[in-house]
Amino acid sequence: MEKPNVAVRYFSRSGNTKKLAEAIAEAAGCTAAQIPAPIDGTVDVLFLGASVYWGGVSAEVREYIETLDKGKIGKVVVFSTSALAERAFPQMQKRLQDRGIPVEDRNFYCRGSFAALHRGRPNQDDLAAAKKFAEALTGKE
Repeated sequence: MEKPNVAVRYFSRSGNTKKLAEAIAEAAGCTAAQIPAPIDGTVDVLFLGASVYWGGVSAEVREYIETLDKGKIGKVVVFSTSALAERAFPQMQKRLQDRGIPVEDRNFYCRGSFAALHRGRPNQDDLAAAKKFAEALTGKE
């Protein structure tokens, strides 16, 4: 099987999603970049990370999705963090699919540290799980 061309893009205010992005990029053999970094050329798999703030995905992520060229992306894989249980996946999946961009059904989520909630998250176990998730979706496991 040929190695897929992979990109990792994320938005992170607190650094929680950045930690996941870097773990995923390490496992996928690429570099993570914070949005609005463009996608160079075409990619088979775009890992797109976000956090949930006040019950929704940030405007930066919503705007970035609008810039994506469906002809240059094989599929998007969503990963996210939040202090509460709500995930970014349903909101991002709908926006991406409305643009005609395929979205992987599997997504990765973990708690993120916020104020006194979930201190230390994502932790080493979360980062190891994110790497394993990326390996499974890029055929590296």
